[in-house]
Amino acid sequence: MLNFVHPRNPTAAPSRVLFYGVTGSGKSSAARAYAARTGLPEFSADDDIGWLPGWRQPDTAVQRELAARIAGQDEWVLDSAYGVWRDLVVPRAELIVGLDYPRWLSLLRLLRRSFRRVIAREEVCNGNRETFGRLFALDSIIGWHFRSFSRKRRVMRELESNPGTAEVRIFRHPRELEAWLQGLPTAGPHPAG
Repeated sequence: MLNFVHPRNPTAAPSRVLFYGVTGSGKSSAARAYAARTGLPEFSADDDIGWLPGWRQPDTAVQRELAARIAGQDEWVLDSAYGVWRDLVVPRAELIVGLDYPRWLSLLRLLRRSFRRVIAREEVCNGNRETFGRLFALDSIIGWHFRSFSRKRRVMRELESNPGTAEVRIFRHPRELEAWLQGLPTAGPHPAG
């Protein structure tokens, strides 16, 4: 059973929460919903740490500095953790939410989202846009789904079995996640620490 403990409000939800899961599982949407429900500040691994305009990534040292700055705060909801800086975020998390959906489901969600973004020309990751060319390139997000799927599932299992890690909740279907989100205590914005 998950205990909701907050230093200022013992019934409040955890205030440093990491969402982690396979590519296409809906981590950003889940993190956004958690932040909206709890009033906690939300951060995006892609927008706030991982990607610059022109689909460039900051070097590892810069990414680690940005991740450390977020992790060092008293309150945050983060929608993922890249391997090059996950070690900075996991020890500070009070709760890790794993989205471990079947491949077919996460891939279907990823394809639907990606095609919608291409057709609607939606901006993602600091003004970047997905294109059909990018979707079918060797280093595409779809290719990343296949290359990272097993590893991300393994990371979730390792986090869950590590006694030194924060509470870990793994959901295997979006219905489970939605029911959990609906059961969270609601709160207004938290006072600045």
